[in-house]
Amino acid sequence: MIVLVTVAAVLVSFGDGYNQLVSKMELNLPQMKVIPFRLGLDLLGGTQLIYKADVSAVPAADRQAAVEGARDVIEKRVNLFGVSEPLVQVNRGADGEYRILVELAGIKDVTDAIKKIGETPLLEFKEANTAERELSKEQKNAMDKFNNGAKAKATDVLGKLIKGGDFGAIAKQFSEDPDTKDKGGDLGWVPSNEDQELAKVGEKLKAGEISKDLQQTPEGFEIYKLLEARTKKDGNADAKEMLASHLLICYKGIDGCESGLSKEEAKAKIDKLKSEAKPENFTNLVKANSTEPGAKESQGNLGWFAKGRMVPAFEEAAFKLGKGQISEVLETEFGYHLIYKQDEKVIREYRLAHILVKTQSIADILGPQGDWMNTKLTGKNLKRASVQFNSAAGMPEVSIEFDAEGSKLFEDITARNVGKQVAIFLDGYPISVPTVNDKISGGSAVINGRFSLQEAKDLAKRLNAGALPVPIELINQKTIGSSLGSQAVSDSMKAGVVGLILVAIFMVLVYRLLGVVAVISLLIYSVLLLAIFKLWPVTLTLSGLAGFIMSIGVAVDANILIFERMKEELAAGKSLSTAINDGFNRAWLSIRDGNFTIIITCLVLLFFSASVIRGFALTLFLGVLVSLFTAIVVTRNILKLIDERWLTKNQWLIGKINK
Repeated sequence: MIVLVTVAAVLVSFGDGYNQLVSKMELNLPQMKVIPFRLGLDLLGGTQLIYKADVSAVPAADRQAAVEGARDVIEKRVNLFGVSEPLVQVNRGADGEYRILVELAGIKDVTDAIKKIGETPLLEFKEANTAERELSKEQKNAMDKFNNGAKAKATDVLGKLIKGGDFGAIAKQFSEDPDTKDKGGDLGWVPSNEDQELAKVGEKLKAGEISKDLQQTPEGFEIYKLLEARTKKDGNADAKEMLASHLLICYKGIDGCESGLSKEEAKAKIDKLKSEAKPENFTNLVKANSTEPGAKESQGNLGWFAKGRMVPAFEEAAFKLGKGQISEVLETEFGYHLIYKQDEKVIREYRLAHILVKTQSIADILGPQGDWMNTKLTGKNLKRASVQFNSAAGMPEVSIEFDAEGSKLFEDITARNVGKQVAIFLDGYPISVPTVNDKISGGSAVINGRFSLQEAKDLAKRLNAGALPVPIELINQKTIGSSLGSQAVSDSMKAGVVGLILVAIFMVLVYRLLGVVAVISLLIYSVLLLAIFKLWPVTLTLSGLAGFIMSIGVAVDANILIFERMKEELAAGKSLSTAINDGFNRAWLSIRDGNFTIIITCLVLLFFSASVIRGFALTLFLGVLVSLFTAIVVTRNILKLIDERWLTKNQWLIGKINK
């Protein structure tokens, strides 16, 4: 195992050298994929930008969220530059001012980067582009002819399958879906709670059976085959989804709660309702008492949901209930709940294959039409966004409030888009596409997109960042040339090699044969750590290289402890094999304590220090973990290869042993 791992690490660490050797010697061996080291700003060169965030116009309670929202937008823009491991973080100084640090390693156009980073986040509300486009008579005839031909082709393919043709082979020959045709049309596993349309197809078929009729979709004519069906697993148990409703009583202090109840009053009320609640009257209790918006219409219905869709406490309590049971009073961050579990079913998965014969649409002939049209409603009209719980959707949602102008614009938009979708875009990307159920007046609305709690919080944060633009001012710019980085890498590598050689000389002079074993272990340690740096990948900074070089000393320290204990055991007259085992066992406590104190220190530095220190902490942390492996596993196994009788005759090879 040690030999195989070492060879693999050498190939990863020095893949370029291996490829050159194979080419030079004209060997018939495969070339290695060269994985480069990921270098940070101080080694690769680039730019560091520091922005001051002006939060004077933002309420104190919203400042941290607004700055973090701006940070998220900047990070997304920075990622578009294609730089190596960009860093964007928020720092708050002792003076209370917020600063955003941006590090762009390898950036070429600094001016363009500064321009794009400094733009104010753009929040837009758009409506569907439903403008009708008409084909000419000739175009319509051509499209009809094409689609009739597609139907004839699909019918012919279905006939071949009904006669016993191999589905996979026919899919490869006739299917026009480039993503699946080479896989015999295999669509993979489809859970019944994620893609209901495909799940309905799977439900109607038996394993190995082919759909007898052509299925027409917007893409064309489809023929399906059910390859397998199974019950979805959640660990060792069957995965389930449940149908439930709930009653919510919120209280003062909860965002969006308008009940006016104190926490004690809310608890007393929910306890009373619990004593009255039965399956047959639960709906009436919800309609009469629930403080959730829209509860009278939704009746507290949560619909069908699986694990992972609700807040953890709510989900845990709900899935423990039996069918027809009502829960005890449950408290979440939204208030107090009673949950009524109406039904439960196992989630099925279907592995389907399909053959697609494409048809033409108007868009195929006239070209794509933009899905969305701009409206005049933008982030400047948004007052705030917050998270609340939606009983109708069965999960958290985001509440938004507009100013007077925005309220009128939003009312007009929703009035003309009832039953249609309205999209919310941030920086040109759709972040939510809700369907309008009715005209919305009053200047407030909700966005429900089957969010988890964290997703809803993130969306509210991003909306607030767009609604409350945080002006940022570039206060410091530092550019590091790549030549400085190259020199730092070169100097660091020289220091590492010199350090390794000096350590090797010391170990051989003092411990002789044991020192040679330690050097072999150190070399294996070095290539393993370099391979980890490439495969992780770890972003190497100058401080990170310092951590790597320092870890060499940490790695040899364990060997010294082991060898000294071994020499003590040999001095006591024990055999070599016994001395090896006892030496390792008795040295382990010191090795464990020394290395674990370093690991604790590294973790503290990783979580609580500045970015320039984290590179040092990370490489030293990884170095300590690898050194434990090489000292305990590698060194020990190499020592066991030494012939005991031969070493007994040449005991001078171990070094001086004090009797």
